Amino acid sequence: MHPVQKVTSLGISVLSGALATAVFRRLWMLSSGEDDAPDAEDMDRGWTEVLVAAGVQGAIFGVVKAAVHRASARTFRHRAIESRAGG
Repeated sequence: MHPVQKVTSLGISVLSGALATAVFRRLWMLSSGEDDAPDAEDMDRGWTEVLVAAGVQGAIFGVVKAAVHRASARTFRHRAIESRAGG
């Protein structure tokens, strides 16, 4: 992997994490009416609520990460093909 691609990938990972967090918080707020999702250590919340929140959050993170990394890989591949064709 080219150094520029490594740095770009790291930045994209950070941004995709932030995006996934924002999406999850928004969905949680819309669906539950609460600002914060339950934390596993919050003893005032039930098992079901904590596990559902964790599952939804994990699914959102997985989908966002896969979509962002896939788009990044396609972009780098496309640019590599263009540079070979032009050079």
